[in-house]
Amino acid sequence: MDLAFSDDEIAFREDVRAFLRDQLPTDLAEKVTAGTHISKDDLVRWHRILFEKGWIAPHWPAEFGGCGWNANKRYIFDQVMTEFPTPEPVPFGLQMVGPVIYTFGTDAQKQRFLPKILSGEEFWCQGYSEPSSGSDLASLQTKAVSDGDHYIVNGTKTWTSSAHIADWIFCLVRTSNEGKQQEGITFLLIDMKSPGIDVQGIKTIDGDRHVNMTYFTDVRVPVENRIGEENKGWTYAKFLLGHERTGIAEVGPSKRRLRRLKEIASAESDGSAALIEDAAFAGRIADAEIGLTALEYLSLRFLAEEAAGREIGPEASMLKIRGSEIRQQITELTIEALGYYAVPFEPDQLSEGWNEPAIGPDYAAAQMPDFMFSRAATIYGGSNEIQRNIIAKMVLGL
Repeated sequence: MDLAFSDDEIAFREDVRAFLRDQLPTDLAEKVTAGTHISKDDLVRWHRILFEKGWIAPHWPAEFGGCGWNANKRYIFDQVMTEFPTPEPVPFGLQMVGPVIYTFGTDAQKQRFLPKILSGEEFWCQGYSEPSSGSDLASLQTKAVSDGDHYIVNGTKTWTSSAHIADWIFCLVRTSNEGKQQEGITFLLIDMKSPGIDVQGIKTIDGDRHVNMTYFTDVRVPVENRIGEENKGWTYAKFLLGHERTGIAEVGPSKRRLRRLKEIASAESDGSAALIEDAAFAGRIADAEIGLTALEYLSLRFLAEEAAGREIGPEASMLKIRGSEIRQQITELTIEALGYYAVPFEPDQLSEGWNEPAIGPDYAAAQMPDFMFSRAATIYGGSNEIQRNIIAKMVLGL
């Protein structure tokens, strides 16, 4: 992996910076900076801007509408994006199901779904976890029964992030109880407008609605919406989880959080010295930054492996573990740096139209909900305890 950038790559970095300076809408940048709620319309607008530039899918092969960049350019693009207050694209289509479709899908599925994922015309969500099947995903019980050229789906999915704004859901369902649990799972693409789907929101500790309960009652799904073979869905799910856990590393967002932490800790208050002048606190920030730098280089290693055509394996669990832990570490330090300004938390103040004055600095309001929702980072995407088991078994061979 060579990070000695060429003249062309350095010029590319400046092109990305110039594009963001000119094309990132001011109101979106202000929302991201303030931590204000980002609506679906906001996400679609930013998605379309990147799509029209041809930069919406840096990690996709060029033949399917991706950028066709080498590992260095992908790294540069990701780094420059964190320099600006850009909304984070919803990952379920671009980073998760999109690669599954172009890797395992039929030509008809590629033609039907990939263009609309790229354009942002269709948003996706993930139907994996169930009330009794979280980290033990293979125990899922949502059933799909064959009925001619359709499946009839019944069951419940939980923690379905973005289901309330999604047009489609990629879903793991049980089509057989024979053999090992993993051998009876099938991967379906389901239209969220299908009769029999009921989405009920779950309000999380940060006061927002990220996740949902999703109920399926006699939902008819065309067989043509099945990815690959029946009962082989676990294979495609593992492939997808590798991409999800790589994304959960969140190196870019954590860099942005670290910059904000340093800004908060460097602010003087009531004539007192800035908190960053305290050697003990500065040392804790340095520890978080060292961990983030190590995570970044581990991520680059995986990026180079993928660029060389080698599949992301169980090693991706290392990214998930460290990425979620570092996110929690940085948000915890941020709350400490804010002190009593972090205590008064009113979720509605992060919604548009809130007219009450902020308590403390303008940037304080968004930090507590970020801290609270970050507590879930070590659980979603497969709990860190399960990830350590995967590493022990699949990587270390213990």
